[in-house]
Amino acid sequence: MTFEPAVLTIKDDLIAWRRHIHQYPELSFKEFETTQFIQKKLKTFGHMIIDRPTRTGLIARVRGRKPGIPRTIAIRADIDALPIQENNNLPFISKNSNVMHACGHDGHTAILLALAKLLIQDPCCICGEVRLIFQHAEELPPGGAIELLEAGSVKGVEAVLGLHLSSNFDTGIFGVKQDVLTAAVDRFDITLSGKGGHCAYPEQSLDPVPAMAELILALQTVVSRKIAPQDPVVVSVCMARTGTAYNIIPDDAAITASVRSFNPETRKQIEREVRQIASGIALSYGLEAVIDYEYGYPSVINDPGLTQLAEKTLVRRFGENQVMHIDSLMPGEDFSYFLHDCKGFFVELGSRNTAKGTDQPHHNSKYQLDEDALLYGVQYFLDMVRVMLNGVS
Repeated sequence: MTFEPAVLTIKDDLIAWRRHIHQYPELSFKEFETTQFIQKKLKTFGHMIIDRPTRTGLIARVRGRKPGIPRTIAIRADIDALPIQENNNLPFISKNSNVMHACGHDGHTAILLALAKLLIQDPCCICGEVRLIFQHAEELPPGGAIELLEAGSVKGVEAVLGLHLSSNFDTGIFGVKQDVLTAAVDRFDITLSGKGGHCAYPEQSLDPVPAMAELILALQTVVSRKIAPQDPVVVSVCMARTGTAYNIIPDDAAITASVRSFNPETRKQIEREVRQIASGIALSYGLEAVIDYEYGYPSVINDPGLTQLAEKTLVRRFGENQVMHIDSLMPGEDFSYFLHDCKGFFVELGSRNTAKGTDQPHHNSKYQLDEDALLYGVQYFLDMVRVMLNGVS
């Protein structure tokens, strides 16, 4: 474990920035104060080009002075939070009701700020341009990445890098995966419409509640009975909404679910199965079913050459014991959109420390991250920038 002196000196700022962002989280597409904070900090570091191509996204360009053949690479961090009420006992707990950084995005943002400061302090270490993308709205499809892509954020970029802090791995462990890293992310909403009435006279109504219960259970058979066991798929019903009072049979009942898959043909099959199940159950209860199926983020596919370069760079810095070859992951990432225009590599960085209580799952009200992991992220990005922008053809 070897951190450069310059990286170690930025640790206090790194943690302070992360904690400030954690205290003032903002939801997707509403990260106005977060973006202002980022812009304000960047302006104190020194000269760089700062652009605001979307309402809450920001791009900073740092240009090096090292002689040679210049290239341009991009590094992305997501800045948005989640609609969760934080349930931690921390001095920097979220001050915004029902909004929380429960997925490490505050850490990602702080890491990229630290990298910007280090690059500005030593512009002669790189030949070319580092484009720092502070991306809004990763958590909410259609996501901020596609907006920034359409705004030309990676135009002229040869490669884009990203990372995700993860409580699935111990602090300082880098999870590396070539080719398909993350699942494709889709969602669907189903509304069952019947006829409400008095609970004492159910025969006068068309009750959508038991139909909704049957629908939720039946959807579990999509994975267990319709998809081959070796084809990884997740269908999770995460929201169920109905009713206004204990003695009123409601008119409608609705569910919202998330789908994760890797095979493009399987994505289409899941939609067919969902529509068939929902329509059949609605018909059997005399209800109407409205099905809204939305295709979301595609899979992140890591470039083989960049994967090998990153692994070699990580082993050289931290040793083989800090690098782990991992399987494809079920969470999705709209980082995948940036890969439409250029090659890229995305790595998982462990932030789990049971002794510190940073082992709770992501998207949980008690989620925390081990701040010791932040330095690993800064050092990794700094090493990759130097290797990729060394001025050699």
